[in-house]
Amino acid sequence: MSSVFPQSDRPAAPRTPRLVWLLVLLVGVWLIVQQNSGRLFRPAAEPRAVTPRGDLAEEEKSNIAVFAEVSPAVVFITSVAVRSDRFGVNVMEIPAGTGSGFIWDSDGHIVTNAHVIQTADSLQVTLNDRSNWKARIVGVEPDKDIAVLRIDAPPAHLKPIAIGRSKDLQVGQRVYAIGNPFGLDQTLTTGIVSALGRSIEASNGRTIQDVIQTDAAINPGNSGGPLLDSAGRLIGVNTAIYSPSGTSVGIGFAVPVDIVNRTVPELIQHGRVVRPKLGIVAIPDGLAAQNGIEGVLIREVEQGSGAAAAGLRGIRRAGAGKLVLGDVIQAIDNVKVASMDDLLNVLERHKVGDSVTVTFQREGKLQQATVTLQ
Repeated sequence: MSSVFPQSDRPAAPRTPRLVWLLVLLVGVWLIVQQNSGRLFRPAAEPRAVTPRGDLAEEEKSNIAVFAEVSPAVVFITSVAVRSDRFGVNVMEIPAGTGSGFIWDSDGHIVTNAHVIQTADSLQVTLNDRSNWKARIVGVEPDKDIAVLRIDAPPAHLKPIAIGRSKDLQVGQRVYAIGNPFGLDQTLTTGIVSALGRSIEASNGRTIQDVIQTDAAINPGNSGGPLLDSAGRLIGVNTAIYSPSGTSVGIGFAVPVDIVNRTVPELIQHGRVVRPKLGIVAIPDGLAAQNGIEGVLIREVEQGSGAAAAGLRGIRRAGAGKLVLGDVIQAIDNVKVASMDDLLNVLERHKVGDSVTVTFQREGKLQQATVTLQ
């Protein structure tokens, strides 16, 4: 016998799970849409309109003009040293350092610092047009840290630098330095003349006087490069910095162009600087100081010299072999002379054939004599 349940007593269909899954699906879709709405519904974007700049400032125009005018005259100098292995078999060339320089004339003469090339076995000069040229040394003046090289580049590749003056510079003038700091060629830095009349020591111990101090950034590799005035004229050769760290701290020094313009022609013509001289041989400064002598003590007077003609005396022996001190030079043309370095610096202001007044001490008395320089 079959049993029939009333309609109200039949089991209900399982509808609740379907609703749950539907809700879960809707929530998942909503979360995905929210997560990706930033990517799916971003508005269209375009570059912003450029704001017109207007004209460059006058100072900027000046900077640009000086660099454009002078940079073709600035060169990159690479010094190369020849080395061999420990067995002396394999000889190789290795970079020994880099520096800067500038074109002096259309004959291919290049001016740089003496210390830039002092360890080089060979030299290469790179011009502004990226052409490379072997260079040879024409002359070196270590007392002024100046050297002249020469390359065989055609005149069309050479743009000589414009020459200015340094004796009428004023503290506060704007200056520019162009060089190759850390090998970064054609680098422009700006600053002012910070001080004048400074003295620095050359690599050989001689004093370079009347040096220009500047706060234009000068770093290793700038050595030998030009210091320029606002007209783009050479006013100095960047030579040294004062820096405990070895990098620029705003105290740089340049050999003034007036010294450079006297030195370079002599190096080109003679390979060295021809200095006027009194015609004396002096006792070393240290020995004179140890004996309480202030000034330049003459040990010997050269025969036929201007000093001999003027009657100056060196150390000599008197009766019974007694040693008599020579004359002690105190001043030249009323400029005090306390050392041989002072004496040489005074003489460098003159040329062969000039006459100078020498003030000297003889047997405790001051005397004067006129000496013709030779």
